[in-house]
Amino acid sequence: MSPSVPNPFDLTGRLAVVTGCRRGIGMAMAEALAGAGADIIGVSAALEDTGSEIAERVERQGRSFTPYRADLSDRGAVRELAAWLSGPACTVDILVNNAGTIRRAPAEVHTDEDWDHVLEVDLSAQFVLARDVGRGMLRRGAGKIIFTASMLSFQGGVTVPGYAAAKSGIAGLTRALANEWAGRGVNVNAIAPGYIATDNTQALRDQPDRNRAIMERIPAGRWGRAEDLAGVTVFLASDASSYVHGAVIPVDGGWLGR
Repeated sequence: MSPSVPNPFDLTGRLAVVTGCRRGIGMAMAEALAGAGADIIGVSAALEDTGSEIAERVERQGRSFTPYRADLSDRGAVRELAAWLSGPACTVDILVNNAGTIRRAPAEVHTDEDWDHVLEVDLSAQFVLARDVGRGMLRRGAGKIIFTASMLSFQGGVTVPGYAAAKSGIAGLTRALANEWAGRGVNVNAIAPGYIATDNTQALRDQPDRNRAIMERIPAGRWGRAEDLAGVTVFLASDASSYVHGAVIPVDGGWLGR
């Protein structure tokens, strides 16, 4: 009888940080990681200290959930979070840099304030967290960093110049960090969700013509669901992806192949 083969997707004993965990894609990611065995530190600007839905979902899987409230548009708050995650209380095995925001306005009237806010949350905060948490991973010679990219990491979008710039930056940052860290035991990759039915895309779904045009281009014939990101999240967080570095993986119902 052959010996049992370890499950490469098993995350038992690992600690995962998921930013933007309170709803949507981040909630689905955190729940999936917990289902694979990881304990979770959840980060969100409005996360409840107790009784949150994401805490209940994680604990239902038999894993621990630690909440941390932080506004990622505040560089000082991001540095405090990074310092805590890098301190003796935490040994972070998996960092899911998912939190993001979007501001919609035509480019000619897109304000400096909207541009700065989106770039701070969607790109600069992501780098600070990856840099500081990644430093500990490099010392240990092991770790997984997963960014949430976007279809607009490949395309320009409409009326979201700050978001398109930030998400294009996330794709570049993913590759840049992978180039430096792949040989040192740290995997850095990104997931690029397609059109997923979340709060961020409600404005698109509320426009009949735009919603119809989007649906007509998706070969799968539907908007994505947050839980469609679960499998690829666990894959990139696990030993199964040990030779995957610098990838930006679309989960888009076939949008980019159209």
